[in-house]
Amino acid sequence: MTQPVGFTLVQLRYFVTAAECGSMTAASEKLRIAQSAVSSAITNLEHELRVQLFIRHRARGLTLTSAGERLQHQARELLARARDVEAEARGSGGSLAGPVSVGCFVTLAPYYLPALFAACSERHPGIELNVVEAEAEQLIHALQTGKIDFALTYDLGMAANPEVRREIIAQASAYVIVPEKHRLADRASVELAELAAEPMVLLDLPYSRDYFRALVAATGVAPDIRYRTQSYETVRSLVAQGLGYSVLNQRPVTSQTYAGGDVVSLELSEDHPPLDVTIALVDGIRQTLRAQAVVELLRGIGRA
Repeated sequence: MTQPVGFTLVQLRYFVTAAECGSMTAASEKLRIAQSAVSSAITNLEHELRVQLFIRHRARGLTLTSAGERLQHQARELLARARDVEAEARGSGGSLAGPVSVGCFVTLAPYYLPALFAACSERHPGIELNVVEAEAEQLIHALQTGKIDFALTYDLGMAANPEVRREIIAQASAYVIVPEKHRLADRASVELAELAAEPMVLLDLPYSRDYFRALVAATGVAPDIRYRTQSYETVRSLVAQGLGYSVLNQRPVTSQTYAGGDVVSLELSEDHPPLDVTIALVDGIRQTLRAQAVVELLRGIGRA
């Protein structure tokens, strides 16, 4: 007869905390308990599961084994479920409380996160939003390892991963920015072919760079990329200095850059497919009630 697994939620919580902190000492300080209690709980957990969860380095902390990485993801989900059960058992009257980890594509963050924090503070003041701002590849990894509950991102690189489920909440059309004194600055719209031979300033993020280069290359002229940067605002400042044009998706309400110069935004007269803004989740994993509530807030922001 198979013996039931004898691990506890406390052991899982100590294990997850130690994995996040990278050491028993840091975990004990965060949990405010003795280091021996953390170490003993994790050792007993390894004994119950019959796997090694950490490689212990003398004076260099802890490294998760492959089994430990898998358990970390599952343990976070189980602990979140336990918090939901506790809240319902206490009869919280629909009030949601606790952490929700949100991943956000770096260039979307200034446009969505302020509205999300404001809406969450008003509707669900007990929810603690923890945000990871990153590019697409990092967000996919964070989803797969359970570091975030879901991600707000462009639909770039997501389709290649069958584990990721996406929901479109908005679309962002491409447009051009040029310096204030550019020869085409007084136009309402342009064709990319009119700019293709000029120097280009590229937002150089994984997947994004391929999207922007492909838009220009579709004109039949290879883009003349003179400057690259991973900063959205640096792109705008370089263009304002007269160093080239750029293609972007999200639109600030102001033409002025951090450096004080101005850019002019021009519509693209030809038809280009917009980028989908999506909520990405790991398929098959049920979200906590808190995470579901935050996702619903993002849906509303995307529709606004």
